[in-house]
Amino acid sequence: MSDVSEELRGYGIGEKLRRLRLRKSMGLVELGRHTKLSPSLLSRIERGKMCPTLPTLVRVATVFGVGLEFFFGAKRAAASVVRRDERRQFPDRLGGKKVAYRFESLDFKAVERKMNAYRAEFEPAPTGKLPTHDHAGSEFLHVLRGVLALRVGEEEHVLEEGDSIYFDASLSHAYRRVGRGPCEAIVVTVP
Repeated sequence: MSDVSEELRGYGIGEKLRRLRLRKSMGLVELGRHTKLSPSLLSRIERGKMCPTLPTLVRVATVFGVGLEFFFGAKRAAASVVRRDERRQFPDRLGGKKVAYRFESLDFKAVERKMNAYRAEFEPAPTGKLPTHDHAGSEFLHVLRGVLALRVGEEEHVLEEGDSIYFDASLSHAYRRVGRGPCEAIVVTVP
């Protein structure tokens, strides 16, 4: 029986249950009221001290509007490796015809990411007004080579090789390569 428990532990059911509950800002007592399960039982499941039965998981899944596949869809991996030739590249035109920069996803294989990491190559800045964008969360950028101007809100920051910046990504921002040489950076976004 311990082999079965060990196999089930690999799916991280307790961790997935905890994440669902915390996303809804729900306590164990409240979840217990909705599922008709005791808070102590739910706590033991979340901490991996007990493997839930299928009827128990069905009760929990129903409360959160997910299917059982949420809990069994993929085993939890300790690490997720993306090889150089496996990277996915996303050119961004930002409303123009010419590519403004290329983002290469460095972590697309990772399941349930808490951040997104990219290697970015910046093209020469288009003429005219620099296109801006924004998104929820925070952004961290580290210049690997070249010089990059980054406009965040009304401020412009010129970053050279080895410089880094962290900022609120909900502010309108834009990237501009400075000079003729190649410009490359690591960009990490956190939702």
